[in-house]
Amino acid sequence: MSMKKWMLSLTAVTLLWGATSTIPTTEAASSTKPIEVLLNAKKIQFPDAKPFQDSNDYVMVPIRFVSEALGAKVGWEKTDGQLAVSIKNDAHAVNMTVGQNTATVDGQTKTYETKIILKQNRTFVPLRLVSEGLGQTVEWDKVSRWVWIGKKEIAALEDTGHQAVSIEPYKKAFGSIPALLNNSTDQPYDKIMVFKQSDLPIKLIRDVYSVEPYTSPKGVPYLKMRVKTKSTAGSIFFITKNQNARLRPPLREMTQDNGDGTKMVYYPIYSSADELFHGIKNYKSLKLKDIEYIGFRLQADSYIPLMVNPWKGN
Repeated sequence: MSMKKWMLSLTAVTLLWGATSTIPTTEAASSTKPIEVLLNAKKIQFPDAKPFQDSNDYVMVPIRFVSEALGAKVGWEKTDGQLAVSIKNDAHAVNMTVGQNTATVDGQTKTYETKIILKQNRTFVPLRLVSEGLGQTVEWDKVSRWVWIGKKEIAALEDTGHQAVSIEPYKKAFGSIPALLNNSTDQPYDKIMVFKQSDLPIKLIRDVYSVEPYTSPKGVPYLKMRVKTKSTAGSIFFITKNQNARLRPPLREMTQDNGDGTKMVYYPIYSSADELFHGIKNYKSLKLKDIEYIGFRLQADSYIPLMVNPWKGN
């Protein structure tokens, strides 16, 4: 199939789903969804104690891991039954006491909205202390429940240490939609780059913040993707465990604007277009667990990005 025919098929799929899908209700960020901390747009890994939101809705972060990621040294000292914590880097010095809502930052007393606490043998501090105490730009992202520290420029996949590999072992899986093997000028791809959901956010054709399952109130399964875009999101495709490809355009009438330059975009797991264009009569039997890879189209025509499906086999 040529690129032109593939685009016509894509348009037909979009129109087909546009007539049948349901616009989701606005979803508030779940208070049970884990909080992630990103330093210069890369997630910090917490081995045990995780960031959380306290009863007053203030974000609390384990100061040791954040400080060390920023190159600061953390010290503890117990005096008269009280635990004092100190943080120092080349530019700032912070002293605080567990159980208090004040800290001394570069010699000045700062008061915070909630107390510094000890939990799971970790010292948790209010998020604002990271900003004032360590001189960092800090932003709370309520859509994904993320804490952005430092720069927000998201790295391109090829700049994150991932290596492109030969497309040859993957070619068979593209057999049902061979146009996916060609770039926007109908030249064949020769490389694949595989990454994981934990690598997000990354820059593909657009900044992709997150990919997660979503089930509508009627029980219809989708993939929900948060992307940074001024227009529409790009199409994705699935590589199934049966080694065939399934094309999925974004469902524009379900798209939600987050009001911050990002949008929540929805893609169907199963589609009647699979029967219409590829003769797959049991198309509704496709489940998220049957998908091996989630593929993306790029403007950069050097490789095809494939995300390993973290829900496969579940």
